[in-house]
Amino acid sequence: MFALRGIAVSFSIFALLYVGLSSLVCVLWRKLLAYGQPYSAKRSADLLFFARLAPFAAASTITLALAVPSFLILEPRAADEGFSLIPVALGVCGVSVLLAGAWKSANALLQASRNIARWSREADAESDRGRGSHFPICVRRIAAHAPPLTAAGIFRPSVWLSRAAEFVLTERELQSAVRHEVAHVRRRDNLRKLILRFVAFPGMKQLECAWRELTEMAADDAAVTSACEALDLAAAVIKLSRLALPDVPTALTTSLVHSPAESVHARVDRLLAWSEGRERSQNTASKYSMILPMCAAAAALFTLAVTYGELLARVHTATEWLVR
Repeated sequence: MFALRGIAVSFSIFALLYVGLSSLVCVLWRKLLAYGQPYSAKRSADLLFFARLAPFAAASTITLALAVPSFLILEPRAADEGFSLIPVALGVCGVSVLLAGAWKSANALLQASRNIARWSREADAESDRGRGSHFPICVRRIAAHAPPLTAAGIFRPSVWLSRAAEFVLTERELQSAVRHEVAHVRRRDNLRKLILRFVAFPGMKQLECAWRELTEMAADDAAVTSACEALDLAAAVIKLSRLALPDVPTALTTSLVHSPAESVHARVDRLLAWSEGRERSQNTASKYSMILPMCAAAAALFTLAVTYGELLARVHTATEWLVR
């Protein structure tokens, strides 16, 4: 009975925190996005991604670091203590959140593995290797019905190039487009997509769409170092947008063109307006963007260490109210 009560209370605390914090993120993420506008697309994308993960990370940390220890240390082992249905219902909700996330991520992994297996059967021999990458990335040619250019895979990523895309792109445009996909692999964007599937929560679709658009802009920035390269990549985006097949399943992949038309137009306009001065100013702003979060994290850890005993007592009081 003691163990069951502890499990129900722990998952209840997790559910309450996760739902409450996720609802707060749903309300505030646009303000957070506006705060990140002075910084580079990479920093803005990271900011949204960590904001999206924050509810799950905070709920898990508080549950494991405070709720579970407070129950084990301060809760009496009395077998005749009353036990309401509220923690049972909330505990079921907490377990359901984890199971739903595991189901969504497993389905995405299965779909991605099926796509890669089908493309591998239709692919030509390895034709090139990504340059300047820390991963053994190969560029492989695939059939015309596949996405024109996409990076797939999490642990052994590859860049897949359709014959149609290879036909319409010039050599310089192709190099810029491949560098774009290599940037996605370096940032492990497919792994991040899998993590977002695991922490799925209603109402986060617009935040995740904004994050995906920022990841595309961040990959654009990583792929170009001059105005000429920016023009080449813009031309590649325009050409491949005419070849994109919206009905092709692309779970856990990053394609050069996969967004709605207005997002593609925004990326092209941004590339056409590329300037070294803008990139330098964004990088300078980004250089100092982590100072405040790091100071806040250090202060939080120090406060937790100093007040840990008192926090355990307060959390136990809250769980007692929840049980009864």
